[in-house]
Amino acid sequence: MPKVELRGVELYYSLDGQGPETIVVLNGIMMNTLSWNEFVPVFTAKGGHRFLRVDFRDQGFSSPYPQEYDLSIHVDDLKELFDHLELQKVHLVGVSYGAMVALLFALKYPEYLATLILGNAVAQVTKFLQAAADIWEYSATTNSGELFFKLSMPFIYSDQFYSQHWQWLKEREAMFNQILTPEWFAALRRLCRSSYEFDVLDQIHSITTPTLLIAGTRDIITPLEEMKKIQERIKGSRMLIIEGAGHASFYEKMDEFAAAVLGFVALHQSS
Repeated sequence: MPKVELRGVELYYSLDGQGPETIVVLNGIMMNTLSWNEFVPVFTAKGGHRFLRVDFRDQGFSSPYPQEYDLSIHVDDLKELFDHLELQKVHLVGVSYGAMVALLFALKYPEYLATLILGNAVAQVTKFLQAAADIWEYSATTNSGELFFKLSMPFIYSDQFYSQHWQWLKEREAMFNQILTPEWFAALRRLCRSSYEFDVLDQIHSITTPTLLIAGTRDIITPLEEMKKIQERIKGSRMLIIEGAGHASFYEKMDEFAAAVLGFVALHQSS
């Protein structure tokens, strides 16, 4: 597996495709590189780009990090990984937790970015998001995949998605109960705590990287109103709204999400 030791941890990554443009995706808090498998042919064979997926420390196939930390720790991890892979001017796509990291990266290392694409994002942790994270952290203490799924997923998927994909969701619940380990739950709790103090709302006005926001109309975790705050502060940023999608718009409306990313990359490609 492609791993590289950087800053005292092993980071797992997967780099697919060829081409002058590189799309980098940053996971949501419960995700890993495998979560983006269906996007690989879309961004590589069809899009003609390189596609880099990364697991943060304490996530997926990367090293666990059994101590308290702030999510800003991931920013320098990414910078070191980009240097290791000799990547310049990437198209950085972050969703949810990954969007928080992407905003911090854009503030600290704008020279590495061609575009910034934020899916289902906030610039500060709201009280409602804090309450949801508290529920996820609490349910993680049970080490029960079934209970964790029941308590967390209604925040993630829209009510419409639940109506249309009930059987799939029940199968996922059973899978969670089989594969989630105490180590995974412990890492998730640390990841949750790492974002509690996140607030860059008064800083993002300085971002000049071409920015696209992708919002879901039925997202209760990072609602449209919060994403509009980002758009108002990043000069020239654009907003694409996906009708009927919840917080997991990239799953619920994968074709629309992928088309938005590819279209924005095409507008700002270097060649």
